[in-house]
Order: sequence, then structure tokens, then C-alpha cells
Amino acid sequence: MALKIRLQRHGASHRPFYRMVVTEAAARRDGRFVEILGTYEPQAKRSEEELKLKLDRVDYWKSVGAKPTDTAASLIRKARREAPAEKAEA
Repeated sequence: MALKIRLQRHGASHRPFYRMVVTEAAARRDGRFVEILGTYEPQAKRSEEELKLKLDRVDYWKSVGAKPTDTAASLIRKARREAPAEKAEA
């Protein structure tokens, strides 16, 4: 069972909302998944609500062999860059 970390599209027309999920590589884009890792809303009103990921779960799934798609990998990198800034503010 080859696992992928990829995005599922939800939301209305012209108002996309994505879930980052772990799924089998052969599953349909919006089909069955193993776990939800977070959300991505490109048209969010506030930048804090745009990308929410559970980075500890992302690390776990990558350690057991899940491969992120190109888009998912870029969003994971973006979340890692923003994570230290949030901790410094608290």
C-alpha cells in the first residue's frame, strides 16, 4: 500500500478549501483517506487561518513512507517557516 500526502478539494465554486490528507496512491482525489493532517484555505480573510497543519503527524507519516505531492510538500515547507514565528510571539 503506497501512501501519499495530498490535497482534497472542498468548498464552493470560486471559493476553494482544501484538506491535506494521507491516502492510498490509487484512491480518487476526493475519495477515501486514512487521516486528515490539516487544512489550506487560499482565500482566507486572515493569514493565520490560511494554513493549519499538524506537523507532528506529517513527520510521522513521512517516517513510515508516505510521499507528499509537490504542492503538499511546498505547503509543508511554508508551515514549517511560519511555525517558529508563532512560537516566538507566544
